[in-house]
Amino acid sequence: MSNQTLEQRDGFKSKWGFILACIGSAVGMGNIWRFPIMVSKFGGLTFLIPYFIFVVLIGATGVIEEFALGRWAVAGPVGAFGKCTEERTGKKTVGEAIGAIPIIGSMMLAIGYTVVMGWIFKYCWMGISGSLYALGTEMPAIGGAFGATAPEAATLGEAIGMMTSNGIFGIGNGVWQIVGLVVSLIIMAMGVAGGIEKANKVMMPALFFLFLALGVYIAFLPGSSDGYKYIFTLNPAGLLNPQVWIFAFGQAFFSLSIAGNGSVIYGSYLPKNEDLPSSARNVALFDTLAALLAAFVILPAMAAGGVEPSAGGPGLMFVYLVNVFNGMPGGRIVGMIFFICVLFAGVSSIVNLYEAPVAFLQEKLHLKRIPSVAIIGVIGLVVSIMIQPWTSQWMDLVSIYICPLGALLAGIMFFWVLKKETALDAVNEGGKKEVFKLFYPLGKYVFCIASLLALVLGAMYGGIG
Repeated sequence: MSNQTLEQRDGFKSKWGFILACIGSAVGMGNIWRFPIMVSKFGGLTFLIPYFIFVVLIGATGVIEEFALGRWAVAGPVGAFGKCTEERTGKKTVGEAIGAIPIIGSMMLAIGYTVVMGWIFKYCWMGISGSLYALGTEMPAIGGAFGATAPEAATLGEAIGMMTSNGIFGIGNGVWQIVGLVVSLIIMAMGVAGGIEKANKVMMPALFFLFLALGVYIAFLPGSSDGYKYIFTLNPAGLLNPQVWIFAFGQAFFSLSIAGNGSVIYGSYLPKNEDLPSSARNVALFDTLAALLAAFVILPAMAAGGVEPSAGGPGLMFVYLVNVFNGMPGGRIVGMIFFICVLFAGVSSIVNLYEAPVAFLQEKLHLKRIPSVAIIGVIGLVVSIMIQPWTSQWMDLVSIYICPLGALLAGIMFFWVLKKETALDAVNEGGKKEVFKLFYPLGKYVFCIASLLALVLGAMYGGIG
């Protein structure tokens, strides 16, 4: 498959279809859930300034590099890494073996995301049906609703007990996982242009429009101005805290979906006349706008609900925000729209994550697309149901080790293994002008070292993504 021409493969049919699909892969729970928590925890501009710096760095190096690597090889990570080592040593088996690591990482992250998608679909339905609003503003009731959806077990015995006492789908999320996964797999089965591209052309503009509408509504609520003040507050002393920069880097790293898998495979579907640096800028820009929109909705909403914007935490979206929405005027509609936005973001992300292993089956086993989607879907569903009690630990493992390692390996393959002339030709092909001169040294040294730091510091601090 890696030797096939682009015309023999499915691919994106338009520039904005590709950009919206990439934005969809990047705009996920990291933007809508994790980003507002980080802004809340570290204090407005004190966090945003280093975050913006890292978005520019990664957008100008890692995003371009992964797009170019996939398009040059006309393959996903396995084929692309193999082609890199083949050019350097004449042998591709080592590169293909290394390329399996990002595929495994993408599959593992997709499996964890499948559990989260069950939560999202359930809360979206609760928002539409009104049962979410009916929980009122009593925190025990709201927390109990989420606890029934996402329980955790400390031991294997507890997990087996939960499954046998409630039934494997009685854990509270199994049926919703099936619903979320089936929707995502249907989109994938329709192909890159017919499914992924078309779905993102609808979901991404709708997400931005709905979030913008929510932001405007919340801006006129009494007390919301305190949320904006918090976002634009700068604590110069906070910028001297190394942890702020570590977490800002981790957020930018994972928010832009750089892990050596999804961006590489999406790049492989690109035509040769696509301007990669321009596309990378658009992806970074709109991904950041989505994160900011989420912050401009969530933190002012907290302030309007009489809560300090700095009081956020991991339960912010599924527990705390429900309490805030239910207590504000028009709270039922606000909660419904919010979780529809989250659903769009979640589906677009999980489609990207499952695409890498699906494309691997197509490339290496020469399977048709629908059987490949079905095989990966069954594996994803079975494993995701089994790991429900340990979803948090599962996601920590993947985000701390597997994803940064995948990004580091892709960076090494492109900047260190692939010949410089070949790498620059791959980036410049289709561009209106050559990529800026600092691209290669920034990517080779700064980005690759930063990726290594993400892996090391992530392990030290217990997760930075």
